[in-house]
Amino acid sequence: MDKLIVSPSPHDENYTKTSAIMLNVIIALLPAWGAAVYFFGMRVIPLTAVCIGSCVCFEYFCRSLMKRSNTISDLSAVVTGLLLAMNLPVTAPYWMGVIGSFVAIVVVKQLFGGIGQNFANPAITARIVLMVSFPSMSHWIKPLEYNYDAVSSATPLVLASSGDNVPSYLDLFIGKTGGCLGEVCALGLLIGGLYLAFRKIISLAAPISFIGSVFLLSWLGGEDPVYQILAGGLFLGAFFMATDYATTPITTKGKIAFGLGCGIITFVIRHFGTYPEGVSFSILLMNVLTPYIEQLTRTKVLGAKEAAKNEG
Repeated sequence: MDKLIVSPSPHDENYTKTSAIMLNVIIALLPAWGAAVYFFGMRVIPLTAVCIGSCVCFEYFCRSLMKRSNTISDLSAVVTGLLLAMNLPVTAPYWMGVIGSFVAIVVVKQLFGGIGQNFANPAITARIVLMVSFPSMSHWIKPLEYNYDAVSSATPLVLASSGDNVPSYLDLFIGKTGGCLGEVCALGLLIGGLYLAFRKIISLAAPISFIGSVFLLSWLGGEDPVYQILAGGLFLGAFFMATDYATTPITTKGKIAFGLGCGIITFVIRHFGTYPEGVSFSILLMNVLTPYIEQLTRTKVLGAKEAAKNEG
């Protein structure tokens, strides 16, 4: 050996690159995105392109202004743009996608140091900002009509609260309902989530505890539990946002606690709040609590207690 290289752990270089992880997430989102194109028409494509393009541009220029190495090649900005588009109604104007991209990339991600440093999920935060700022975020069209001026349709959760024209389980499962692009097709989201789990990109601990707690609490609260888990953005949030590496706990216990917290908050907002949907708010609130969950569920260092006793 000519040279002895000393470096900190881990020493195994057989790791998965960020770009490979993000590419798998993009692939996993394609079934639900394709269903959105089918049910809501071709406008889904340019709206998605605007969100992705804006996120990539904002990341490139923001990193350049801050004189930091550019990170657009890791595809994280593409994933953020795609997730943002999935959180918008098809009737959303293009400029709204640009504003959401600015919030997600510049405010939430880059101002905190970039990928892995943000405390909240960028796409979720952008959706909440847009939702509380612009009434057009609640304008929907009926699936398969492709009439973007007809914005009188309602989401399944709104229909459930009013009791009018409630869609069937099958319609909810395949996506024949009103809602954001990524909320409608539970089947596509389930396929994508299982694909990520099979590829070992995500753990199912948080999604199962998230979806399971909403199901159980809805049943105890006298609501239709199957309807509550199929309607709204629960599957999108559980599989693609409650599993974000940077903003959710690392340990299995922490992931379960995170999912349970999301489920409880989602149920409380849906059942008692004025908003029909609570997934976005629940994930954002639990993102804030993630450091405390990490601290309570972290693994004890082997031998640390004995060392402390010896020192005493």
